[in-house]
Amino acid sequence: MKRSHIIAIIIVAAAIGIIITTAGDASTYVNFDQAQQMSDAGNSTPIHVVGSLKKDQSGHIIGLENSVDKLSFSFVLVDDNHQEQKVFYNEPMPPDFLRSEKVVVVGGYQNSQFVAKKILLKCPSKYQEQKLVTR
Repeated sequence: MKRSHIIAIIIVAAAIGIIITTAGDASTYVNFDQAQQMSDAGNSTPIHVVGSLKKDQSGHIIGLENSVDKLSFSFVLVDDNHQEQKVFYNEPMPPDFLRSEKVVVVGGYQNSQFVAKKILLKCPSKYQEQKLVTR
């Protein structure tokens, strides 16, 4: 067997190994009911829940509470099934959090409260199309 064939086989085997290991870490978005069931079943992997911040009719965020030292905060997230859940995040508030359209929290339940280890934001300003003005 030629040396180039052996190198090609090793590269293909490494690629297959990487794909298999990353597929095990892949996660889908769930709602809070499913996240609670997964947590009750003893699932220790991070759970991804997507939702939007709870807002009043004038667009102000409801349920946002900063800690005294501003190093952690909690907020109310509404999932796609319109279920509200208080979420605690033990880090400072991410930039553009208040302007985000959708929020993905990654974490799990602890003492009937969802504790996020990571927050991913989708800000509308980044994804809106801008109209070109022609003269």
